[in-house]
Amino acid sequence: MPRSFTVLAGVLLLAVGIAIVAGGGLPRAGSVAPVALPSVYASATPAATASANATTAPPTPVPTIGPIPDGYRIEVPRLGIDLPIAEGDIERDVVVQKTPEHFAFHFPGTAIPGTVGNSYIYAHARTGMFLSLWNARVGDQVSITTPGGVELKFVITEVHPRVPPADTSWLQPSGDERLTLQTSTGPNRDDPRFVVIAAPS
Repeated sequence: MPRSFTVLAGVLLLAVGIAIVAGGGLPRAGSVAPVALPSVYASATPAATASANATTAPPTPVPTIGPIPDGYRIEVPRLGIDLPIAEGDIERDVVVQKTPEHFAFHFPGTAIPGTVGNSYIYAHARTGMFLSLWNARVGDQVSITTPGGVELKFVITEVHPRVPPADTSWLQPSGDERLTLQTSTGPNRDDPRFVVIAAPS
């Protein structure tokens, strides 16, 4: 066998190996939003209060949080993230698994950035979206710009690279103001999620 053929075959095998590894590391489709819905967002009825006070007082309504208004934007300068934020769609993003590209999405029912509570924002792990979130570090700066041009500043306080997709505890309301940022780690519905927490700075 000629030496040139052996060298060519080796180079081709190396190129195919690199392509497989690189291609397998980047999600091309699949789940971005949590797979399951937490019970607090799945139901708008009060829990035990309604049955305990059914004869003495009307049930206390659960406050609802409207969709995020148009014009919000998220930036993580060190990671090159700069995206408009749109309201997510549970049917489209969680059930059907067809989250659009080129936006970050606000999970319905979570706090609006700049208010007390947990603002949950997710996007695809693709170049120009949340792929670089995989490189997030504690101390990274995050800013949310409101439709009125106000810049809300946050700092990353926690990085969780392998959250099970059915773990919806990250969506739960909080008594403090925070951002929860999430993306996928692979193309399959069962791949872990990458979750980052940021607090006002």
